[in-house]
Amino acid sequence: MASLFKSDNISYRPLLSTPRSLPAKVLCAVAVFYVIYAAHSLLSSSSTFFSFSVSRPRSICTPQAWASGKWVPKLPPTMRTNFTKSEDVYEFLGFQGCASNREVYWHLAADNERLFDRFPSVASWRWSPPAEECSVRDLDPTVLVRDLVEQGGWLLIGDSVTENHFFSLSCLLYPHVRATPDYVANPYFDRGWPQNLYLDPASPLISKIKFPDGFDIETTPLVTFRRIDLLFEPSALDALYKQLHPDSALATQGGNLFSDEATWNLAPAEYVKIFTAPLPRGNYATMVVSTGGHWTTTLFAGLKDAELPKDGIENVVGFFGEAMDAWAGEVQALLYAAEKEERATRSFNRKGRAPRQVVARAYLPGHEDCHDRCTPDKEYKPGRWGWYNWNQIGDFNNKFEAVLQGNKYPDIHFLPIDRPALLRPDAHSAGDCLHIMTGAGVLEGWTQYIWHYVTVELPSRMR
Repeated sequence: MASLFKSDNISYRPLLSTPRSLPAKVLCAVAVFYVIYAAHSLLSSSSTFFSFSVSRPRSICTPQAWASGKWVPKLPPTMRTNFTKSEDVYEFLGFQGCASNREVYWHLAADNERLFDRFPSVASWRWSPPAEECSVRDLDPTVLVRDLVEQGGWLLIGDSVTENHFFSLSCLLYPHVRATPDYVANPYFDRGWPQNLYLDPASPLISKIKFPDGFDIETTPLVTFRRIDLLFEPSALDALYKQLHPDSALATQGGNLFSDEATWNLAPAEYVKIFTAPLPRGNYATMVVSTGGHWTTTLFAGLKDAELPKDGIENVVGFFGEAMDAWAGEVQALLYAAEKEERATRSFNRKGRAPRQVVARAYLPGHEDCHDRCTPDKEYKPGRWGWYNWNQIGDFNNKFEAVLQGNKYPDIHFLPIDRPALLRPDAHSAGDCLHIMTGAGVLEGWTQYIWHYVTVELPSRMR
């Protein structure tokens, strides 16, 4: 059966198999010419694919201000309109290549000939935050590479949507990075296997980088992705629920919180240990986490209630808030303990590098009709059918954001930067309507804002 989540071995609602309507194809064709014409009118000829803002002195740009912008036309990377084969995608998205070789054309949305007519329109938009409120760092991949070495790398923790982000980084930073593992040589790596980006020894940037003591080009990652769907191991969440709800049927009757649906997980202690590993094994300064997609009544079967709306999804949302509070408390304590141990053993040597911080990126719902859409929306509207937990993703995000408000967890920050993606139904992979394609500007916008946030916005960066 065709499934919505191509990258997961889980059964989901099949995609509609009917061909796209003629009006939708006409709309795509019109969109191509509109965005090219509008881009010529609105942008200078010096515009580049990843230039999301004009160069201005640094100033504050909160995540809320960033997310309040809009999608505007920009010049596509190529004036060609005859996208005929998957290999054309690099030219149409403006990439020299991609370091990661895992499901390449799936990530680039170039694996379905029926949807080739989305190009170049899908790569002809840029996110424009309000100029009076935001001045963010231009997304210069060469400067980002330097910061990932000198200031510290990124550890990406999340599910397959976070893997989308990792793949985007592998293209954005190419050819200055190389990726592991090699999925062509060995396509059988488990989804929980770490994926890494390392500085390529052939990069001309090496002579311009000031390397921290102990940095090893061969073994010190710039970016690492770990597939962790729930931020906890299921057994820990089961125990937490029963501890918090001792009078519940699950606690009194010994039921199981989870179904046998597959997920990939590690305990916070395990991935915080990766995050705080010393050089040369680790040089991380930022851990980016995101979760919500797998918090459903099918996985959390013990919370399912057929007498409540959406089979009791409100029960899952409520427990999600409790679990994220427990998660933040554990992660903050682990960060404190790691720093205390480093200082006690005189191994704390982050001179010139940024303090470690954790940012939680708001999760995303999908768009039920994504493959019939060719342009960005101006406003987000929830799905008509309410597939999976998509219409409750905003509730999950609100719970997580509430946990991280204030100074209770000073090294963990919530980034509500989901709106740009909410307005891009056209930017999904060709195989489903949840995952985001690389090169449409959504994932690259996450990179730009997270980079700006951790290097400019955080007061702790000024220590």
